[in-house]
Amino acid sequence: MSEGIIYLVGAGPGDPGLVTVKGREIIRQADVIVYDRLIPEAVLGWAKPEAEMIYVGKLPDRHTLRQEEINGLLVAKGLEGKRVCRLKGGDPFVFGRGGEEAGALAVAGVRFEVVPGVSSAVAGPAYAGIPVTHRGKASSVAFVTGHEDPGKDESTINWAGLATGVDTLVFLMGVAHLPAIVEQLVSHGRGAGTPAALVERGTHPSQRVVAGTLGSIVGLAEQHDVRAPALLVIGEVVDLRETLRWFDNRPLSGWRVLVTRTREQASDLSSSLERHGATAIEVPLIAFADLESYDILDGCLTSADRFDWLIFTSQTGVLSVRRRLAALGLDVRALKGPRIAAIGSATAQVLGEWGIRVDLVPERFVAEALAEALKAEGVAGKRVLIARAEEAREVLSEVLSEAGAEVTVAPSYRTIPSPSAGPEIVRLVAEGTVDVITFASSSSVRAFAGCVEGHDPASLLSGLTVACIGPVTAQTAREVGLTVDVEAEEYTIEGLVEALARHAGTRDAERCGGLG
Repeated sequence: MSEGIIYLVGAGPGDPGLVTVKGREIIRQADVIVYDRLIPEAVLGWAKPEAEMIYVGKLPDRHTLRQEEINGLLVAKGLEGKRVCRLKGGDPFVFGRGGEEAGALAVAGVRFEVVPGVSSAVAGPAYAGIPVTHRGKASSVAFVTGHEDPGKDESTINWAGLATGVDTLVFLMGVAHLPAIVEQLVSHGRGAGTPAALVERGTHPSQRVVAGTLGSIVGLAEQHDVRAPALLVIGEVVDLRETLRWFDNRPLSGWRVLVTRTREQASDLSSSLERHGATAIEVPLIAFADLESYDILDGCLTSADRFDWLIFTSQTGVLSVRRRLAALGLDVRALKGPRIAAIGSATAQVLGEWGIRVDLVPERFVAEALAEALKAEGVAGKRVLIARAEEAREVLSEVLSEAGAEVTVAPSYRTIPSPSAGPEIVRLVAEGTVDVITFASSSSVRAFAGCVEGHDPASLLSGLTVACIGPVTAQTAREVGLTVDVEAEEYTIEGLVEALARHAGTRDAERCGGLG
């Protein structure tokens, strides 16, 4: 049996992008993941499918496992010869009890390594625009646990030293004891007018910051219902937030956006939304599925040189054709005969990555524009192959046929509705969890209307912003009774996000989460 090893890995403060390269690699290779509360789903998603996932999260009032039981679990898995990733929020040795776990492993003779992580004590203030040290304002900083009750008889915290001897104070896990913390600091000499800020869910898209003074912060926390996880920053550096804030004043900060694209496609839209400050919530309305028969497509691909034009209407169509060529024992050389046209820059990009030069992309990324562009090229008497979804608008084939082209439509994939999407969307809307719903295709609009049985689509989404990727999708949305609030001028994912960001420019500061 191979020797086991335990990696004590810091998962960072919440933003998956702040996990170290080494930490991510260990997560991917681990046989067992033992993880805490607040580890993002995206980070857990890096684990290999067969990895054993063990949750040992703790809340202030209840623990899944006691610390001694966690120590024993790690020892047992190590002695079994397993490669274990002990995944802890922030840094394992900054109020993470990683030292206790390492000590237990050392006593048991189990190999271990420590992979430091980005602590929320530094990252939370940084994402709030508050440097914990700054020339001329703060040359010292202390990180203090707020989990200890400051009012207990035998506090181990040196309140007199903290209050007057350190420039910047960062209290972690201190919301529950905030009034007592403030009382101790003020009574030991820290001025009530000292700038102070609470950073709730630091580095998350839903981050909120409440800024005031040591004397006002308790009232502000109650007014804005600040909840854990949150940290308290005290010191002159808090005033720098006014000029250095960058994370929570992005165009979509505080907006919660429902992404309804297929699971394969959702990441691009979600990533773009999050770069603009939004929280992306993925609920795929449709999924891609194989055709019952590929006879038509296979026949066309094995004799592609007889066509003058090959048209791709989507990225999925490109990928589907690529898979069918591989299944037929062919490669990209089979498509050397026809000229290539694509609807949209994203589709053209996928073709380019495959090594295919695209001859024609219309200025507007819709079928009507491509049809007109092809007519201008002269399609009378030409043989045109359209690779597309099984169910799609017929406008392209109809216009080209009327222009004298010999058109063959070869379905390369089909879309099917996701059965669980309807109840999930109804739940999210009922809970007030989302502000925006996005539609990136007409098929997703139709799937939405079909999956919310017992609900009027327009009534269900009243109060939400409806954003569509372009005029065709927007028209479909209107046909099912929806009011479209945002319609992208450039019919791309980036165009959709930019249009939503412009629309969001009218929001008020409280909605976007910028509280101070």
